[in-house]
Amino acid sequence: MKVAVVGASGYTGVELLRLLVRHPDVEITSITSRQYEEQEISSVFPSLSHLVDMACTAVDIDQIAANADVVFTALPHKTAMEVVPGFLERGCKVVDLSADYRLHDVAVYEQWYQSHTSPELLEEAVYGLPELFRSEIASARLVANPGCYPTSVALALIPLLKHALIDHRTLIVDSKSGTSGAGRSAKTASLYCEVNEGFKAYSVANHRHTPEIEQTLSHVANEPVMINFTPHLLPVNRGILSTCYAQLSRSIDFTSLKALYENFYAEEPFVRVLPGEQLPNIAYLQGSNYADVGFVIDERTQRIIVVSAIDNLVKGAAGQALQNMNIMSGLDECAGLDIVPLFP
Repeated sequence: MKVAVVGASGYTGVELLRLLVRHPDVEITSITSRQYEEQEISSVFPSLSHLVDMACTAVDIDQIAANADVVFTALPHKTAMEVVPGFLERGCKVVDLSADYRLHDVAVYEQWYQSHTSPELLEEAVYGLPELFRSEIASARLVANPGCYPTSVALALIPLLKHALIDHRTLIVDSKSGTSGAGRSAKTASLYCEVNEGFKAYSVANHRHTPEIEQTLSHVANEPVMINFTPHLLPVNRGILSTCYAQLSRSIDFTSLKALYENFYAEEPFVRVLPGEQLPNIAYLQGSNYADVGFVIDERTQRIIVVSAIDNLVKGAAGQALQNMNIMSGLDECAGLDIVPLFP
């Protein structure tokens, strides 16, 4: 597979390169960066020295498409939609890591983001959560890679919604992310002294991932789902921990619910339902494409608390994008992703 990474100088871009360079069936043919045009990518990210010996280029759709089967667009929203149609027109498959094609309703997208310049592609774009849409991804030419928070929340709640085990009107989602989720651009709120030894909520009641989460949960529940979603910023580099609370709609014991989760995810290579009453910890999946899930049933309140954890740059971005590319291309779904988490 000849692969291009458009937008290679952000955290997601370098994570894509880290994973692609060890993929047995991939040749990286183009990497782009406006900021570092004509510079060797290994001078921007020394971690890639002697692994990716290529210079960054400007985005030339014709030139990139002529040498690529698959294009990853690791660009900000709005910027992605400026180039994705051109790659599709030239016969490339595209995995877009922005938010531009995740929401099916253009009115919802424009309410939370800005005007959309290629709304005709929203119906075609397949939401790239393999655990839910694997067959659709396999035949897609445009996959909208899910956001990091939405991935963690969906994997925590899909089994409960599929089996109508919770009253979704009572859903509250509390998520925490490492600072790499804010991107690599310099921002005051992401400076070391602003983040270190701090812990805060942000974008309360108006985070842009809210409609994406609700879209996926509504699809699973087969009726509209609305949630309270509150993200927090952790003083760590990587990781997302989502804690989801809901009222049980009927009584179920821990053993039965554990069996339900284990059966639901039995064939999923990257979802780990933790043993016993163990709960996820972001420290135990860094650098990997795993999503860990655990839960507690509060017998006193008849509420369930589900906890999920992912690496926001891997299963929450680049790793899931590579997983989607594998599925789209008929390759081994785990190729390039058989990574043991880094600990400590």
